[in-house]
Amino acid sequence: MNSRLRMAVEQAKKASMPKDNIERAIKKGAGLLGDAVHFEKATYEGFAPHRVPVIVECLTDNVNRTYTNIRMLFRDGQLGASGSVAWDFAHLGIIEAAPTGPDKDAEVAAIEAGADDLESGDGGATIFYTQPANLDAVCKALPNFGFTVQSAQLGYRAKNPVALGEAERAEVEAFLNAIDADDDVQNVYAGLAG
Repeated sequence: MNSRLRMAVEQAKKASMPKDNIERAIKKGAGLLGDAVHFEKATYEGFAPHRVPVIVECLTDNVNRTYTNIRMLFRDGQLGASGSVAWDFAHLGIIEAAPTGPDKDAEVAAIEAGADDLESGDGGATIFYTQPANLDAVCKALPNFGFTVQSAQLGYRAKNPVALGEAERAEVEAFLNAIDADDDVQNVYAGLAG
């Protein structure tokens, strides 16, 4: 019944995680294993170098520690208040799917499955965008049109991505990689073109 849990379990299975580990993680998250750990979701917004908007999603058991770490990581950029860059992003369902054969048309699949938009992904995959409420329905419909879903999640897509030169882009990518390396960081969304 829980679509987020179902997607997480499917992604874990695709990553070849053992069934026992998945069940233990579910029980731990539900507080059924002795030590109950309370995780909180925290979202931070700001700008990377060269005014590239960034949204960082974290999952933490200590919000104060995470805020301090994120603030330190943003020293080369600018950490903003809630809503400072969120207006420049669309909150969407993001589905990465690969065609099952060479003759599969991604545009037709997107229209038929109910996706709002699509773009080319890595390794021949296609990224389908949908409204958050339609994420589960589109995931279930894509296999009927010749696409195998590799990952599905709710996320952000920049409305006005910033185009940069090669040197500036390398600086922004180094900034984003440093943020992504933090243990509490789950997802990083940047308004960077290309």
